[in-house]
Amino acid sequence: MTDSNGPKDNNQDEAQSAEPVVSKPYIMPDDPEEGANEALVKEAAEARDKMLRTLAEMENLRRRTQKEVADARTYGVTAFARDVLEIADNLQRALDAVPAEARANADAGLKGLIEGVELTERSLLNALEKNGVKKFDPQGQKFDPNFQQAMYEVPDPSVPAGTVVQVVQAGFTIGDRVLRPALVGVSKGGAKPAPAPNGSDSGSAA
Repeated sequence: MTDSNGPKDNNQDEAQSAEPVVSKPYIMPDDPEEGANEALVKEAAEARDKMLRTLAEMENLRRRTQKEVADARTYGVTAFARDVLEIADNLQRALDAVPAEARANADAGLKGLIEGVELTERSLLNALEKNGVKKFDPQGQKFDPNFQQAMYEVPDPSVPAGTVVQVVQAGFTIGDRVLRPALVGVSKGGAKPAPAPNGSDSGSAA
């Protein structure tokens, strides 16, 4: 008689001898891997830093360009203005060549000529000023080597030493720069400016 339970026992033995199946957690494909968040944050920070640097460079470039354009507009006529100053100097020399007595006693023709030269000089100076070129006369001011060039010293005790007492040639500025310094004579031998009071010395005497 055949045992009907034989094949069933073999199947059970094979099932028991097989390795147990362990279920693993399912990871969604879109789930970030470990450390991915930190990498994304770092990458975003680096991109933001690059963007800010680029914006700063663009702003600096814009400001430099604006300054260059403004300087070109202000100082672009520098060479031309220097040439024109020679004309202004010649007009001034022509006026200075006429003695005060001759001017006072001049006939109508000479007076008209003098007035015409004076008018031409004023018109020339006005045209220069419209283009940022201004004349300055430091007569009576304290000598400033940034704007004046001392040609000689003049003994004059009536004014403080270092005062401009004579102007040989007027100076000109263009924008905030010196186009041509004034040529001057500076006083010598006058009283020196009084030193600033020092409060710390007031109680030094016993």
